[in-house]
Amino acid sequence: MSILFRELLKKVGSGNHTGESLTRAEAATATKMMLLGEATPAQIGAFLIAHRIKRPTGEELAGMLDAYEELGPKLQPITSTHPVIVFGQPYDGRTRTAPISPIIALMLAAVGQPVVMHGGDRLPTKYGLPLVDIWQGLGIDWTNLLLAHTQEVFEETGIGFVYPPQHFPLTQSLWEYREQLGKRPPLATMELIWCPYAGDAHIVAGFVHPPTEAMFQVALRLRGVSKFTLVKGLEGSSDLPRDRTAIIALSQASPEIQRLLLSPHDYGFTTKNVPLTTTEELLAQIQGVLAGKPSELLQTALWNGGFYLWRSGICDDMQSGIAKAEELLSSGIVAHKLEQLTQVINTVSGKTFQLF
Repeated sequence: MSILFRELLKKVGSGNHTGESLTRAEAATATKMMLLGEATPAQIGAFLIAHRIKRPTGEELAGMLDAYEELGPKLQPITSTHPVIVFGQPYDGRTRTAPISPIIALMLAAVGQPVVMHGGDRLPTKYGLPLVDIWQGLGIDWTNLLLAHTQEVFEETGIGFVYPPQHFPLTQSLWEYREQLGKRPPLATMELIWCPYAGDAHIVAGFVHPPTEAMFQVALRLRGVSKFTLVKGLEGSSDLPRDRTAIIALSQASPEIQRLLLSPHDYGFTTKNVPLTTTEELLAQIQGVLAGKPSELLQTALWNGGFYLWRSGICDDMQSGIAKAEELLSSGIVAHKLEQLTQVINTVSGKTFQLF
């Protein structure tokens, strides 16, 4: 048993009247001790559920990120005229609405805006459709690449994917606790704003509940992150909804954020999200979008693509961003980006397998 960890556990688990939040340094220490197995299984399980009940603070999230910074992987800086966008999506995937972020990643990379994504396999508590499964269905397998080879792909194509089971195996034991507890621990919140990139980055993260957005802002400011976009998105992702006004927080030069409310109706989109049915049907829909075929998912791609092309500085406003997104898809430029990524991945995958 770790005496030090026991004291941290007592601090967060003492109830409403005597419990306290951890300092940033204490949160970092607790996270490292869990990742490294220095706390016992009983201590880790108790800590995760106690912290879930207490709810994390922005300062604690910053400390958790400090631990990931110290122990976790990092893609190294690449040459780019734009800060690299790092998309934070819920690791336990999607179950109700069709994800669009792989198309957006291809679209952005096609016009010189690099993108980093991260995530694992089907994970608790939702066991929803994860990003790696979508990419695999499109012919892109990120799961077997060593970090050095992912770096090669990133440098050549402008798209990188950090896959924790391969690149950050210390996190795997904590997923077992999450399954056994049946609840998302605060680490799941922290993962949304984790940045596995060592250069100039623009963090894009989704959230569901307004208090989460406030915690994100505190944590990012404490860690000196000045470029971020926080989206009240579909199922906690960064995908803009079509069935309601999108609520978005944009960082700016001053400490105050800019609050942006985007109504799809104002830009000619119907107020309807595309439901997620089967993975096979989603992949067929995505292939249709890449071919520029009219569909509801194409409308979702234009809505989201327009926003992110504008937000990244590629386009001057939402309207021109939407027009640009339509041009990129109808001309085959985004589909060509997928072909390039496929070719590079296949080449680099051969290097990976030669090491075994």
